[in-house]
Parts: sequence; C-alpha cells; structure tokens
Amino acid sequence: MGEVTHQTANLLLASNPKNRTAALILAAGKSSRMGGGTSKQFLALGGIPVLAHTLLAYQQSPLITEIIVAAREKDVDTVVALCEDYHITKLAAVVIGGKNRQESALRAFSVIGPDIRYVAIADGARCLITPTEIEMVCGAAYRKKAASAGVRMTGTVKRVSRGGAILETLDREAIWEAQTPQVFHIGLYAAAQSRAASDGFVGTDDNELIEHLGYRVQMVECSKENLKVTTPDDMRLAGAILAARHRGEKA
Repeated sequence: MGEVTHQTANLLLASNPKNRTAALILAAGKSSRMGGGTSKQFLALGGIPVLAHTLLAYQQSPLITEIIVAAREKDVDTVVALCEDYHITKLAAVVIGGKNRQESALRAFSVIGPDIRYVAIADGARCLITPTEIEMVCGAAYRKKAASAGVRMTGTVKRVSRGGAILETLDREAIWEAQTPQVFHIGLYAAAQSRAASDGFVGTDDNELIEHLGYRVQMVECSKENLKVTTPDDMRLAGAILAARHRGEKA
C-alpha cells in the first residue's frame, strides 16, 4: 500500500489551491442494526465516541480544509458539542440529514465553502480510517477526479439466487469492497447528483452516482481495518483493532 506523508500532502495542497477539499461526514443513520437506545455514532470506543474518532482523522489530515457533518435533527446539538469537546476546528456546519444517504450527502454538499474544489464523502461510523489513507484517496482523486477507498476481496465470492442457491463463482481478482472516503471533483459530483435526481436513481454509495453518470472511479487500496461500525460485533472488532494500534501491533 502506497503512502502519502503529511509533508507530501501539504505540498499537494500548497502547490495547487484548486485541490481544497471538504469532508462530508454522513452520520444521520438510524443505527437499527446496533440495537440499544444510543446511536452508534455516540457509543464509546476506546473511551471516546465513534464519531469523534472519525472526525479526528479528518481534522488531522492536512488535505482537508473544512468538515461538514450530516446528522439526524435530534442529534445536531450533540454533534456540535462533540466537535467542541474534541477540538474539531475545521467544522464548518452541521446539517440535518435526509431520508437516505444520497440526500444527506447532497444536503452537506449544498453548504460547502466557495473555495472548495473536491469533496471527500465519508461514513461517520467508519471510525478507524487514518489520515494517511485519507491523503492516499485524495491524491488519486486530484489526478483522476474520482477516487474511492476500498479493499480487495480475498475470499471466494458466489452469486446466488434469491433462494440461496449458488449460480456462479465470481472472479475475486476483479472484485473490491468499497469503503470511504469517496473523493470527487465538485463539478463531477454535482453533475452526478443532478443526473440521479433527473433519473430517479438512488445509489448505495456515492461511487454508484458517478458510475451512473458514466464516469470511472479510481479504487485506492486501503486497510481491512477501515471497517464501518454497524453491529455489536463490529464494535468489538473495532475495539480490538484500536487496542492493538495503541500497543503498536497489527490487530
């Protein structure tokens, strides 16, 4: 896995101010698969909230100019307070999320600063992302206009029928699992959102909006540790990874 150092990242930004990038952090989900009464964004992981881990990674990345969070209406004040508690000085706005991921991203996109040229769209619950990985994906997007974090599939992958019967074995060399951040030039992303609205198209992630427009997204290999916390099992795994990082080990 290639790396972009903070020094290189600073040079990328300083040498080309047209690369100024806003992180759009999507944290408006219902957390239905987590169970319990507390949104997964605010569950403690290693002593601090899941969302704080995510925000701190984007705060620490020198390529990120500003941060916008999309949250549920009832969580807006909590997110603002969290950002104050953890010194997220790049926070530019907290917007109320929409009825789905696509609408939440569009609402965050609608309030980016006038000097922003790229957006890095990320899951609020993908809390183990590192500043280096953010910079790797941003660097690819600055070259290709569209790039996404991802990880290659290593297991054997099957396509199955609705009833669960195997239909075929897929070529795992050509299959990746998409992660976030997903980074796009603002002109390309605006066109993709417009086309999706016109066609009534709803994608499962922002890459799919770009694909629907007919543009290819460059995949950037990141770590399997860049998981999205969705279930209690994910919380336990994320906790083990975080503890191993603190010990200087691989989980």
